Amino acid sequence: MKIYIDGNFYDRQDARISVFDHGLLYGDGVFEGLRIYNGRVFLLEEHMDRLFRSAKAIMLDTGLSKNQMSDAVKETVRVNGRDKPGKSGYIRLVVTRGEGQLGIDPGSCEKASVIIITEDLKLYPQKYYDEGVKLVTSSVRRNRMDSLDPRIKSLNYLNNIMAKLEAKNSGAVEAVVLNDRGYVAECTADNIFIIKDGVVMTPLGTDGALKGITRGFVCSEVCSGLELGVEERSMALYDLYNADECFLTGSGAEVVPAVSIDGRLIGDGKPGKITIQIAKEFNRMVNSF
Repeated sequence: MKIYIDGNFYDRQDARISVFDHGLLYGDGVFEGLRIYNGRVFLLEEHMDRLFRSAKAIMLDTGLSKNQMSDAVKETVRVNGRDKPGKSGYIRLVVTRGEGQLGIDPGSCEKASVIIITEDLKLYPQKYYDEGVKLVTSSVRRNRMDSLDPRIKSLNYLNNIMAKLEAKNSGAVEAVVLNDRGYVAECTADNIFIIKDGVVMTPLGTDGALKGITRGFVCSEVCSGLELGVEERSMALYDLYNADECFLTGSGAEVVPAVSIDGRLIGDGKPGKITIQIAKEFNRMVNSF
């Protein structure tokens, strides 16, 4: 494995950043998780757009243009031999504020640092895709829009981590996170969808849902191809409890069914027919990409 750091490649054991990097010290930075299918980076342009929107929101100069950042990602894929037909993998692209002084003042950081890692990733075991996952509702609330907008994919994921700990401690795979008004936002690392009366629904971005790239692809390409109606709308736990089907999406998770929440079965407690259709079509489309 070769890891890209600021224009150079390093073996895993030699890849290092400064202990004074503000990404490490304060979670000051942004990131993207991308997929490689058949030797090509999936939806690279969309990921670059979101990365630069996040960077702009926190006033972070990445030091590279979008085209330069895209080229760095492609070169990392090539150097790691994943740019060939049949090759797949996961990419973690991180941009930190860079090395600075102790103290939160970002003005002490001279330039951003760009890190790109490629590796194999299977977020969930196969049985979760076959049998579905159990969800619980977390007591941790999504950050308010007027504090740290959840649409910023920042390096500060403690909010998500605390909710994930709750899920694990309760024996569930994932946790549903609500916003401060009690509406469903997302899960700890995935977007959430429900299906009711044949309509696919997912929370609004303004309710605290990260505008996931996989989420967008499922809405605009997969569901459209299957002639399924899609709605972005505010949802409460009542809607999840009474859903016919439920599934999660993410670059790491792809499409995974959910079969219960807070001890309540979703539908008949098995992956739903429409969810299975969506997952199959998603896999077909990305593998013919």
